[in-house]
Amino acid sequence: MKNNFLKIALIVVSLVIISPAKAAGLEEYFFASGKIRVVIAVAAIVLLGLITYVIMLDRKVSKLEKRNKES
Repeated sequence: MKNNFLKIALIVVSLVIISPAKAAGLEEYFFASGKIRVVIAVAAIVLLGLITYVIMLDRKVSKLEKRNKES
């Protein structure tokens, strides 16, 4: 488990380091065309959806743990 986590972390870090060099053209395009607001809005909606999902999932797990302790 720990080994898989380290592999995934290494991949993410390498993508973050390599990504800005390739994304410079995309940034210029989005800023120049005024579409950066759309990109930010979509990213915010996705993040809010993920956060909401995790909170709801946490509540369900908490209820199940509480029910399991009572049994």
